Amino acid sequence: MDTKNSRNISYVVFISLLFDLLAFTMILPLFPSLMDYYKNNDSEGLYQWIERHVGVFQNLVGIPDRFNGVLFGGVLGSLFSFLQFASSPILGGISDVYGRKPVLILCLIGILFSYIIWSRATTFSLFIWARVIGGLSKGNVSLSMAIVTDVYSKEKRGRGMAMIGIAFSIGFVLGPMIGAAYAKWSHSQEGAWFVQPALLAVALTVINIIFVIFTFKETLPKNNRAGSVVSKLSEAFTYINIVDLFKFKLLNGLIPSHEIEKLCTLGNIYFIYLFLYSGLEFTLTFLTHNKFGYSSMQQGWMFFGIGITMALLQGGWVRKIPPSQTAKTATMGLLLIVPSFLCIGISNSSSLFIFGLILFAFSTSIVVPCMTTLASHYGSDAHKGKAMGTFRSLGALARAIGPVIASLSYWSIGPEITYCVGGILLLHPWFTLRKTLKTKPS
Repeated sequence: MDTKNSRNISYVVFISLLFDLLAFTMILPLFPSLMDYYKNNDSEGLYQWIERHVGVFQNLVGIPDRFNGVLFGGVLGSLFSFLQFASSPILGGISDVYGRKPVLILCLIGILFSYIIWSRATTFSLFIWARVIGGLSKGNVSLSMAIVTDVYSKEKRGRGMAMIGIAFSIGFVLGPMIGAAYAKWSHSQEGAWFVQPALLAVALTVINIIFVIFTFKETLPKNNRAGSVVSKLSEAFTYINIVDLFKFKLLNGLIPSHEIEKLCTLGNIYFIYLFLYSGLEFTLTFLTHNKFGYSSMQQGWMFFGIGITMALLQGGWVRKIPPSQTAKTATMGLLLIVPSFLCIGISNSSSLFIFGLILFAFSTSIVVPCMTTLASHYGSDAHKGKAMGTFRSLGALARAIGPVIASLSYWSIGPEITYCVGGILLLHPWFTLRKTLKTKPS
């Protein structure tokens, strides 16, 4: 595809992702307050029933009641990500047969229904159903990466991945602020205070669906599509098989064994990093809520600062990193996340906490785009989809497990130990990447 068309399609993907992420990130600063709401207002009693059943162990080890929201939020966060992990390869496989556009629209319709249910979720069970449907429908992110792979050459793929990273950064700048502002305003209204942010998410998703229908041009020509849904679904289930996933089994016999070995190493690094990172990232709003007493609005300002830092870095620097420097930059990003979480964990003052957040934003803006670009260097164009699909699935699996493990740790031993241990363990992916991927893969 020529450069102009590639650029136009990447802009459409960027805008669609931005609409989606604005809606998705609005809930982030609201999670602690949502858990408090269901604790006090769940008319069906599901929240209280769960709380009573975990209370035995809680009383045994002396865990404060205020940490229960962290545990429940972590379980919901992992449930959402696990469903995304399970559904994304299946949706990607279907898109290989029927094209990217119809599956992308299908995902957005599912996301729309999840927000509609959230807007009506006056009970904890309805909120859970909203998260379940949202997780199953969240294949649009991996489809966006597949579209970038469709339209960009190997040499320019890093630029396309950086555009996706910029959309995430801007989403994290504006979405939490919008959600927190709406929540602050609607707290003064009668009834469920979260309805207004949820309805805004509904409106943004409706606009996104219309935008995609009228502006997105199919990037997978019919002559390049897979012929059989059955074979593609069989391949998709390999992405869900954890043992096969870590071995990059779909590439056996298709690319040289030494490339598979390097991909396995890179995949392991990526998994361990995202497993630790995503768990600590998820509990960040609960830490500020419990430790510093942050309101939803203050949570929004925190995400605004993180997001604006990431957007500036990715827009002005990360997307211009030359291929020869990708591995070195990823290594630097992995190292910076270690002192970031250590500072956040031990901080009792705003200055140390903010310094940790700055390191967090700097590292986050680098690691995933650079490591995704590194993985895209392996395999021929015909097998690129399998390599990237496996790599993305490893990341999704890590995000599915990370929040619940970190939340359990936070709940049982407290935030300080959780963040410090997590930060120290993040030395492992840094050391491994430094040792094995110092130069651009051949």
